[in-house]
Amino acid sequence: MKKTSKLLALVLVIAIAFNCKNKEKKEVIIESPKEKWVSLLNGKDLSDWIVKIKGYPAGENYNNTFVLEDNVLKVNYDEYNGAFKNTFGHIYYKKPFSNYKFRMDYRFIGEQIADGASWATRNSGIMLHCEDPMKMGVDQNFPVSIELQLLGGNGTDERSTANLCTPGTHVEIDGQLITDHCITSNSKTYHGEQWVHVEVEVRNDSIIKHFINGEEVMRYHKPIYGGKVDYNEDFWKTKEGQPVKSGYISLQSESHTVEFKNIEILEL
Repeated sequence: MKKTSKLLALVLVIAIAFNCKNKEKKEVIIESPKEKWVSLLNGKDLSDWIVKIKGYPAGENYNNTFVLEDNVLKVNYDEYNGAFKNTFGHIYYKKPFSNYKFRMDYRFIGEQIADGASWATRNSGIMLHCEDPMKMGVDQNFPVSIELQLLGGNGTDERSTANLCTPGTHVEIDGQLITDHCITSNSKTYHGEQWVHVEVEVRNDSIIKHFINGEEVMRYHKPIYGGKVDYNEDFWKTKEGQPVKSGYISLQSESHTVEFKNIEILEL
């Protein structure tokens, strides 16, 4: 009996040890690494960014359109003397990306500059897979890119945000090639001057997803070059149909004051 008891005790100890070891293994397997989001604002200045405004060479921040205050990137028209004159602008982070998640908060404030186009009221955007700002034409309106369009409500009507616009590009949705310039998302309308959280997941030339306040509102696939461009048309014609795999990220100035904060990226 004593020998049997000792044998049973030994078996029990081995079983407990084996279970503990397996449990430790399982815990290691399911442990996920922490996501390493990186801020794209240095808190001091815009030296990590390149400004390109229509009518001016890359690097010239015409009329101080883009300013950094309290780590908030602001599009302002204080020095425009009330005249926008279609000087559409973009500010680009200094290097291109391919596979990543990008997120930030944005809000529209105040009134649109007097001579801004009606469609540009409470209108901005995140331009993805942008062409090189240093190679853009001086009088070029918009970069060849994929735009996550940001819109604010007018206080009355429904107006979705995180839409898709395609300057010089096309995409597929549900297996169909889409050549329309803008496609509406499934987002809610955000009126007033509230902050809205936007995130986009970009997987090279495979899939791109738009999120608003944590909710997916649009997805599309297989971006390619194609469609109307307003500069260097012959060059872009040679790239027509080719996949759009990478590019710069830029934020727009389109005649309405807008602010951006918590601008971060997670490379995948």
